[in-house]
Amino acid sequence: MNRISDEFYPMIFKRKSFHVFKDPATRKAYRDEYGIFEDELKEIQKSYDSLVPLYPGIRTAMRIAENEETSCERGQEKVLLFYSEEKPNALANIGYLAEQLDLKLASLNIGALWFGLNKKKMPDHDGLKYVIMIAIGKVPEKAFRKDMFKAKRKEMNEIWEGPLLEGVSEIIRFAPSACNSQPWKVIRKGNRLDVYRYRSDKKIGVMPQDGLVVYNHIDIGIFLCFLELCLAHQGISFHRTLFDDDRDETMNLVAGYQLNG
Repeated sequence: MNRISDEFYPMIFKRKSFHVFKDPATRKAYRDEYGIFEDELKEIQKSYDSLVPLYPGIRTAMRIAENEETSCERGQEKVLLFYSEEKPNALANIGYLAEQLDLKLASLNIGALWFGLNKKKMPDHDGLKYVIMIAIGKVPEKAFRKDMFKAKRKEMNEIWEGPLLEGVSEIIRFAPSACNSQPWKVIRKGNRLDVYRYRSDKKIGVMPQDGLVVYNHIDIGIFLCFLELCLAHQGISFHRTLFDDDRDETMNLVAGYQLNG
């Protein structure tokens, strides 16, 4: 099993969601000097092509596009469009991949916003279906998160059951999710971690409930990315078992981790 690069781990503490980028007109001088340059765009594309998928058998693609191709108007410079084959667990796979790229962007001082409320119909790309986009824009270093632990998240007992895992439990709480819904729960029994997608009927934010459930499948992939980075950083090896997340239950088992150290 290929592992996610440990280079992404420090960016967990730096990344943040830029819900709006300042009006490009007011930032022209900054972007003239510090905007996303062509070599960085090439690096972003190259980085995506080298990412580790959750499901290697699912074909995906990422395309860097102009703002006009979407309805996203948050002051971004470009948008990253993600595509996938329509297969079981394809959404979690995109979340797992795109979160690695989200962390890579932070290392380049490029802010990111996962954007799911696009009003334009997005065409297929290379025979793959559009899934989601990330809006991006170069931002000053000081604009990134300074203290991740101040971010609003669920209490530990809402997302973790059983003995805590030092260096892991308290970090994975801060994985990003649609409308900050945090649709996950980990149950630890001995050296076994079972990860569930928790489905809530409670309306959260402005997104329709049906849409939120769809994006929560992506969120689970994001969460698994955080979990595996934290395990690797703590020197904990594991054997991972993935399960088809195709049930409409309150607790949907998506992955099991047998810890070896």
